[in-house]
Amino acid sequence: MNKGKLFMFASVALLSACTADFEPNAQICEDAAVAQKIVNTSVEAVEGELIIVVDTDVVKMLDGAESLTRSGVSGLDAVAEEIGAYSVEHVFNMNGNKERIKEHGLDRWFLVRFSENVNLESAAIKLASVDAIDAVEFNTRVARPKVTPVEVDEEQMAKTRAGIYPFDDMMLDAQWHYHNTGSKSVSQTALAGADINLFPAWEITAGRKEIVVAVVDEGVDYTHPDLNANMWYNEAEINGSAGVDDDQNGYVDDIYGYNFAGDGPVSWDAPKDLGHGTHVAGTIAAVNNNGKGVAGVAGGTGNNDGVRIMSCQIFDGDDYGTVPEIAKAIQYAADNGACVMNNSWGMPVGGLKDDDDYAYGSYSAVRKAVDYFTSASNSSVMDGNIAIFAAGNEGFASAAYPGAYNEYICVAAFAPDGLPAYYTNYDRGCNLSAPGGECNNGTNDPAQVLSTMPNGKYGYAQGTSMACPHVSGIAALALSYALDNNIHLTLEQLKGFLVTSVNDMNARLMGTRNYYGGVMNLSNYKDNMGTGMIDAYQVLMAVRGTLCLPVTVGEEAKIDVDSYLGDGNLSIKMLSEIEISDDVREELGIETDPKVKGDRLYITCTKPGSGIIKLHFVAGDVSVGGGSMIGGMEFTREFAIISRPNNSTASGWL
Repeated sequence: MNKGKLFMFASVALLSACTADFEPNAQICEDAAVAQKIVNTSVEAVEGELIIVVDTDVVKMLDGAESLTRSGVSGLDAVAEEIGAYSVEHVFNMNGNKERIKEHGLDRWFLVRFSENVNLESAAIKLASVDAIDAVEFNTRVARPKVTPVEVDEEQMAKTRAGIYPFDDMMLDAQWHYHNTGSKSVSQTALAGADINLFPAWEITAGRKEIVVAVVDEGVDYTHPDLNANMWYNEAEINGSAGVDDDQNGYVDDIYGYNFAGDGPVSWDAPKDLGHGTHVAGTIAAVNNNGKGVAGVAGGTGNNDGVRIMSCQIFDGDDYGTVPEIAKAIQYAADNGACVMNNSWGMPVGGLKDDDDYAYGSYSAVRKAVDYFTSASNSSVMDGNIAIFAAGNEGFASAAYPGAYNEYICVAAFAPDGLPAYYTNYDRGCNLSAPGGECNNGTNDPAQVLSTMPNGKYGYAQGTSMACPHVSGIAALALSYALDNNIHLTLEQLKGFLVTSVNDMNARLMGTRNYYGGVMNLSNYKDNMGTGMIDAYQVLMAVRGTLCLPVTVGEEAKIDVDSYLGDGNLSIKMLSEIEISDDVREELGIETDPKVKGDRLYITCTKPGSGIIKLHFVAGDVSVGGGSMIGGMEFTREFAIISRPNNSTASGWL
């Protein structure tokens, strides 16, 4: 790949070494080898800072150098003096898992600081010209998500419920994103079943405390009464002395995680903090069944069994985080036991154009950090850890990086009507969709996502930032269920389960849709919202090994069952019997008995819902053998019926 195309700086015409005509791949430099060492562009880069990657044999020289201008590295001392370099430090934490640090070469990344008066692009060229430097990366500013949650009064939210809910959290009925009844109190266009189908999943598992989810974001309010019991904590620090690095990992008082932006304990001080990280954490693992507030996707049953949240803080009052802060936060998650990582943030659009730009030679520090995380195995039931990212809120036909990268799960957002939210990025790089909410009246709109806020409060927010933690919570549920049943997964299996356990969106993506402030052309989103709307129950069925059969609410479904068995060409002589419990009939609204004709099942569901049925087959004849009969063998297979409003096509189904 020609990396010369990456070398597109705003002031490039001022540089004597390079010229450009801005045609694809036509950006050239007189020294191509130097140009190829530049990893990214200077879009939103921090002035006076550059990240360098050095040869292995240079690491010790830099570590032992009195200053960068006296490193003893050929060519580097002169360049360092020319650009006014005054400090060099490791990008990654060298007090972490030393064996893995060396194995992954994290010790080769250094942050160089120099005079802000020096032209940044010129300094990058000069450093890239040093033979001992393998790559130079601009320290990109990563914008803090601009979503501002709106606080709600907990007492005003309390109400008498019309239905029966699985847990007693007082605001659970307002969390339409878990169980959407189509209530007009949420939205005039709310659609029953436009949710993550969480309630039947909770009947199987609601989380295990052994599963740890890292929230890479603003700080999480670990004192929140609806979060505290489900927070991860560093045992050495919580039992240690204040102001002391008790476990000698390089971080003082990292009890519930660490503030990598502020270099101190996790914080959520208003007005610096928008409550974004706390809101995200609540969706993943607010404590369930505790009689207060909201519920979390994997928040447990109220018996100290919810998954745990680790706060890896990368925003602290400023409007952006930086590459070294993010890299350290992700490394911390890997070294301290997180197996799911939620990332409701993204790089500036335009800084990276494709996967090659992001992944070039593994010389992107963020890519290196995520690789370090995903290659660890912090759960006993999975090989590897999973990274999940938000797609972005610019309304672009492409996800933002890192989420757009093909190895990560990237989440787009839908509204309570089951249609794309007006703000969501879509199309390229988006793998699936989850509820992100949508504010349509300019105020405290219940069509948004309800979750926890700092200082014991609750609030609404919208965005792919809010969609992302739904998927992280479901991934945590999948690992919890695997742990319950001693099922071992690979990372690729879990990713596959997530992106194929969905309900269709395409059937309704036609015409236009009005939203607060404009009109959307829905045809632009057809086949472009990933595989569809994620379904928590389906994910657990996939882990369990139970096949799912899609049914559209209110329509008689004709299901060719043998297409779901074997390679789809199984020769079944007879589908002999259907076994459905009364509870499942009620859940699915099955008012007339299903019919069997040959190997086909005819069933009508009048309500959105999910449930297990058992189908009995005869293999080898049209009747079962035995006694004086020569016949076939009867066998039984378990299936899950998923009745949703959008399942008129099989998009995303296995």
